[in-house]
Amino acid sequence: MNISFIGAGNLAWHLAPALENAGHHINEIYSRQPQSARRLVSNLYDAQIHSELNFANSTSRLFVLATPDDALEAVCQRLVLPEGAILVHTSGSCSLDKLQNWMAIYSDIPVRTGVFYPLQTFSREQPLIDFAGVPLCLEAADSETEEELVAIGQAMSRIVYLVSSSERLLLHLAAVLACNFSNHLLALARQLTVSNGLEFGLLTPLIQETVRKALAVPDPATVQTGPARRNDQTTIQAHLALLMDQPLTAEIYKLLTHSIYKQSHTMNMNSVD
Repeated sequence: MNISFIGAGNLAWHLAPALENAGHHINEIYSRQPQSARRLVSNLYDAQIHSELNFANSTSRLFVLATPDDALEAVCQRLVLPEGAILVHTSGSCSLDKLQNWMAIYSDIPVRTGVFYPLQTFSREQPLIDFAGVPLCLEAADSETEEELVAIGQAMSRIVYLVSSSERLLLHLAAVLACNFSNHLLALARQLTVSNGLEFGLLTPLIQETVRKALAVPDPATVQTGPARRNDQTTIQAHLALLMDQPLTAEIYKLLTHSIYKQSHTMNMNSVD
């Protein structure tokens, strides 16, 4: 299948080659930043840079919106697609209904719509991701489009699910907690250690073991450790004293400490019952 990408950021950098490896032809790349389009095209077999959002004469059948969520409507407003095109977005939080409504308003021809959401974190600095183990959450406005998206997904990944917009939003929220928030905590830990002349790498074995344990059990809460779980106020207050000049980090510490304690206390109460 001929495929065109609208957007050439982190996700497109990984998804476009994965689609090529699954036997598809990446036909065109459009980006508001020409250098990003050139960089992605250089990583593909025979793709061309498309300089505008008018794809009326394109030979592509599938068009992938790989743009930030807040740019989706603006792109749809200017997008011109050929007849018979399928348009999918890759967002975890934008509903399929929104995409359908935008195309109904802005497109002069009927457009088949869907969602092709890889549940993974992407950056151009990392090696290309093997999509075989990446969960693909798919949704379509009609059964024919659904069948085509499932076929594309199954050629790339062994984990393909049909997920509604409401379910996908919940998954996206869970992903933010598990990925974005945990990465931010690691960044705060690095800032704390490095600013005090310590090596952040000293925490590497601890971080690796924490993730290993959390993934090895049905519920990560059961392997929670630390002063918050024990309600060790002496240690907690000592930590907060170190954060007196970092009020935002101190607030994060207090909120997480309270949450861990409440969760652990509830679990203990339930186990007694």
